[in-house]
Amino acid sequence: MHGFLREHPWSIVFSCMFHGLMVAAFLLLSQLSIHREPPNLQPLPIDAVVIDSKVLHAADDAKKAQEAAAAAAAAAVQQAELAKAAAAAKQAADAADAQKLAEQQHAAEAERSAEAQRMAEARQAADAQRAAEAQKAADAQKAAEAQKAAEAQKAAEAKKAAEAKKAADLRQAADAKRAADERARADREAELRRQMQDEERVAALESGPAADSYRASLQNRITRAWIKPPSATAGIDCRVQVTQVPGGEVTNARVTQCNGDAAVRQSIENAVYRASPLPDPPDPALFHRVFVFEFKPNE
Repeated sequence: MHGFLREHPWSIVFSCMFHGLMVAAFLLLSQLSIHREPPNLQPLPIDAVVIDSKVLHAADDAKKAQEAAAAAAAAAVQQAELAKAAAAAKQAADAADAQKLAEQQHAAEAERSAEAQRMAEARQAADAQRAAEAQKAADAQKAAEAQKAAEAQKAAEAKKAAEAKKAADLRQAADAKRAADERARADREAELRRQMQDEERVAALESGPAADSYRASLQNRITRAWIKPPSATAGIDCRVQVTQVPGGEVTNARVTQCNGDAAVRQSIENAVYRASPLPDPPDPALFHRVFVFEFKPNE
């Protein structure tokens, strides 16, 4: 019911107006009929005339005819007014229907326009979304390509730096090796020169009077410490190998070759131990940890 009222408001209004006008017209006609004054019949002076009853009946009929004509005229007026009211109501209803139709058409056109606007906005929003997604994808691809290029450049720079470092390390290692080789060669040459100088100096010392004096002092010390055994004969000639430490302390004595017997050999070894510590050489270069000397006590 409420939906019908919302959809057809003007039809209901004009219908009510039409029926109201009809009711008002009937009420107006009824009031006119009720309040119509009867003919004012004034008493006439009696001027008695004898009239035939037929004449009276004819006059009465004429009066009734006149009243009927008046009622018919009033009814015609009422009918005309009702027709006019009905025409006005119909015109109002037609106008209401036309207004309703116009409103319906306007509403339909507005709905179509709104629907077209919504569709256009939806298409525009979809296009904007697709464009935004395409731009986003393009930006993402561009960012990925930029990152990939940056990583490639970084990797290339790191590789180049690693190769440069490796080359520098190789050059440094080669330079260090050359320097080490040069130092080693120089050290070897210096050592060889020193050894040669030492050997030359030692050879000079060994062949000089200092070496003879040192050997003589060793032989004298050992000879003085020798206790001649009973089996010893003249012309004893033995070769003795002696091991000593710096300071002249004897750590080993062994007769390697001798023309005497075992007692002679043992007495010579005992003499070497008794002679310890042996005298120091006049020059440290003449010191030998192991040396061999000829033991000839009779000379």
